[in-house]
Amino acid sequence: MKIILITCLCLSVGNVFAQSDDKEPAAIVELGGAASRSLTGEGASFGPSVALEVTPIENRLELEAGVTGLFRRHSTEWSADLLFKKPLTLSKKAEFMVGMGPEWIHARQLTTNSIGGEVVADFMYWPSSAKHKFGWYVEPGYEYNFGRGHEQSLGISGGLLIAIP
Repeated sequence: MKIILITCLCLSVGNVFAQSDDKEPAAIVELGGAASRSLTGEGASFGPSVALEVTPIENRLELEAGVTGLFRRHSTEWSADLLFKKPLTLSKKAEFMVGMGPEWIHARQLTTNSIGGEVVADFMYWPSSAKHKFGWYVEPGYEYNFGRGHEQSLGISGGLLIAIP
């Protein structure tokens, strides 16, 4: 009886620690740039963007936390967001996601902090279909600031994807 139990345990341990080639990365880092155009008349701004994306529920939910700095003449704006995205796999190389979430905005023209909401469409392209290590992304979006002035803007970010195994 003990021999059968030990044999079953040894055989199942190999399956637990085996990794498949189709395994999703633990997280994805997004490094790139962003551009935004105000719909309420304050002009365009540009700057860097960095985000970390994880998949808590496969094929159902992806979470993205990011920080973006936008600069224009006499004004600086930093924002941090948490987006909840629904992933759709288009092919082995391409993914599309639609998402929305809250955003914290710190502007330094008249130093203010405010809360906003954001809606995005995210397109990811992985040149190597065998392993998702490096890729590209483009993420257009709409932002609504609940603070003073209720600023609305259209933006786009894009750049490099780096998978963390």
